[in-house]
Amino acid sequence: MTRPPDIHIDDLAAPRLPDAVRAMNDVSPDEARRRVPLDEEGLLAEARECMGLDDFGPDDFREGLGVLLAALEGEAELSLLGRMSARGQIVRLLSNRLLVEDVVARHPEALARPLERPVVIVGLPRTGTSHLHNLLSAHAQLRFLPYWEANEPVPAPGDAPVPGEPDPRIARAQAGLDQSSALTPHQQAMHELDAWTPHEEIGYLLMAFACSNFATLFHAPSYTEWYCRRDHTPAYAYARRVLQVVSYLRDGGRRWVLKSPMHLENLGPLLRAYPDARVVMTFRDPARVVLSLATMTAYNRRLSARRVDPVAVGRRVAEMNQHRLRCAVRDAALVPSEQLHRVHFDAYMRDPIAAAARVLEFAGLDASDAALEPLRRHQREHPRGKLGRVVYRYEDVGLDPEEIRAGARDYMQAFGVAREPD
Repeated sequence: MTRPPDIHIDDLAAPRLPDAVRAMNDVSPDEARRRVPLDEEGLLAEARECMGLDDFGPDDFREGLGVLLAALEGEAELSLLGRMSARGQIVRLLSNRLLVEDVVARHPEALARPLERPVVIVGLPRTGTSHLHNLLSAHAQLRFLPYWEANEPVPAPGDAPVPGEPDPRIARAQAGLDQSSALTPHQQAMHELDAWTPHEEIGYLLMAFACSNFATLFHAPSYTEWYCRRDHTPAYAYARRVLQVVSYLRDGGRRWVLKSPMHLENLGPLLRAYPDARVVMTFRDPARVVLSLATMTAYNRRLSARRVDPVAVGRRVAEMNQHRLRCAVRDAALVPSEQLHRVHFDAYMRDPIAAAARVLEFAGLDASDAALEPLRRHQREHPRGKLGRVVYRYEDVGLDPEEIRAGARDYMQAFGVAREPD
């Protein structure tokens, strides 16, 4: 099979946009606000009206929601498309909260659902976490969270799956991904994703409005500052609540495999939510991590912002990365040694199947040749770079690899992280 050509995204600062999107960007900020308001009470009211429900569950989400909305109005420079996207996402998250509480009210036994010894992948973005997550999700003893279920954990009223028919949430999730891919066609080369791809439980932390992903989607520095100084134990408790409901509704008999980079700065809240978790921590040269993540973030910002400054994006991504690494160095000892397994990127990439087998053995799961065959099949069907290899350049996002490494010296020394060629 001929390898697709390499991809260099050369329009980060001046995106080449479809005419329809450019027209939306030309709508004045005042007119965009008039057409698509982002007021808290209006968003809550729309979710209530859409779902016909009124219980959002624990009320602690309101603080993060308020901080986020203030940042979206005051800092994010949202285009009309960005405001439409933000409103749609927030209403969906609020609607999901209503649906979760409706299940809990009708089936309180859902919250008795055990979530025993989940395998939780914790590491910086772009350190092989998704690749490893996908491999482990192919294992018969593990239950993963597909993108569609992360997007909509509970069916809406009147939308329950019909036996023998596909769940309508699957088609909705795929349609949203297809729309996004049409506007950012290189996104799939950076992170291949469809409705059934194993996904992070970050969607359930988004529902708590205490999630670093908001700072990736939008330029929201005041939200990021709020996020970095808060204890997110309540958000993790809420995400566990949602996962219990999901387990109750579908396929809840197996152990979970979970994954999110934001667990790295929240090891305490993570372990309070899942005290018997088997934590798999991944490591990679942070310079490569920041370069890749900054490029992806700047590229995707064209979907929400009136203008994109890739150098400013690079700076903010580097700052968030430093916060994440400081927390990891500070809190790694919170994980009992018998519950922690380390995976270094260079060793993982030399033999992903062998690395996955070691994780399975660590977690007390079957690592026999027969058990590993679905993992090998997944690897054959999803070769790296099959959609093209993205070429990342530090100058595109105003970064210096040595400055990044200098800021991460404690992390690299504490965990024995090797530098990669620039």
